Amino acid sequence: MPVEMPTPSNPMRIGTRGSRLALVQAQMVRDKLGRELDVENSAFEILPIRTTGDKILGKPLREVGGKGLFCREIEECLLAGRVDIAVHSMKDMPVEQPAGLVIDCTLPRDDPRDALVTVCSKRVVDLPDGTIVGTSSVRRKAQVLRANPRVRVEDIRGNLETRLAKLNNGLVQATLLAMAGLARAENKPEFAHAVSLDEMLPAAAQGIICVERRSVDLRAAAMLETINDEEASIASVAERTFLALLDGYCEMPIGAYAALTNEGLLLRGEVLRPDGADWTAGCIAGSRDDAALLGQELADSLLRSNGEGFFSSFR
Repeated sequence: MPVEMPTPSNPMRIGTRGSRLALVQAQMVRDKLGRELDVENSAFEILPIRTTGDKILGKPLREVGGKGLFCREIEECLLAGRVDIAVHSMKDMPVEQPAGLVIDCTLPRDDPRDALVTVCSKRVVDLPDGTIVGTSSVRRKAQVLRANPRVRVEDIRGNLETRLAKLNNGLVQATLLAMAGLARAENKPEFAHAVSLDEMLPAAAQGIICVERRSVDLRAAAMLETINDEEASIASVAERTFLALLDGYCEMPIGAYAALTNEGLLLRGEVLRPDGADWTAGCIAGSRDDAALLGQELADSLLRSNGEGFFSSFR
C-alpha cells in the first residue's frame, strides 16, 4: 500500500528540544526525509518542546532523574499524538523506551570523539595543575581525573552555548563537549581540540542522531526506513547493550565505542570509578549481525573478571 506523503496542509510534526543544536538536528532529519520522499520542507513542522532537563540547571543530572529528563515531555507528546516523530541525540536517551514507542532510525554517525575546549592545553594530561574543568558528565569527569588528577572538575550544565559562555566568562578554564555537536551547531572554537579515543572513550552512541516514533505508526516507520543508516544502528545497538547491562542510565562513568570494519565489528568498553582512580576495560570482536550479543558478552566479561562488588563500589 502506498505511503501517504506529508503535505503543507497535513505536515509531519517533528518534536525536539528547543536548543539551537537540537533544532539543527531536527532540521537535518527534516531535510533528509524531504530529499528521500521528494517533498518540500514545508511538508514538515518542527515543534520545540521544553523538557525538565532544560528547566533544572542548578543540579547534576544524577540528582534530579538522569537522562530521561531530556526526553520525557517529548515522549509524552509523541504518545499523545501531538507530534509524529521525535528527534534526539542517541547518547542522551535511556536504554529503554516507554511502552508504545520505538527507536529504529538513526542518521549516519558523525565524529564520536569528545572535544577539549580550552586555551590551556591541547591534551587533558597536559592541563596545568589546578585547572578548573567544567562538565556535568560523570564519564568525562572520571576520564579527566584518570588522565590528570591534578585538575579540579566542577559541575556545569546548560546547552552548548551556555557552557561555552561559562568558559569565555572565566567561570571554568576548560570544558568538554561532543565534537559532533560543535560541528552541527557550527560553533567550534579555534581552541577546541579533539580527544583521542585512546584517551577518552565516548558515551555510548555519541555522535548519533536517532528518531523515535509510535510503534503502531507504520506510516512513520515506512518514511523513516528511507533515511536509516545501518552502520550507525549497528554501532548504537552494541554500545547501548553494553551500557544497559552495566548501568542503564547515567549513574556510573561508562564509555563505549563500536568500530565497524570490513571484517565485522570491534567493540571497546570501560567503566571507571567516579574519581578516576580505578577502572576496568575490555574489547571484543565479532560479526556485525551479533551487535547486541557482543555488547552483552563484553559486559559479562567485565563482570566475571572483576566481580559484582567491583562495580557496586563505584557508586
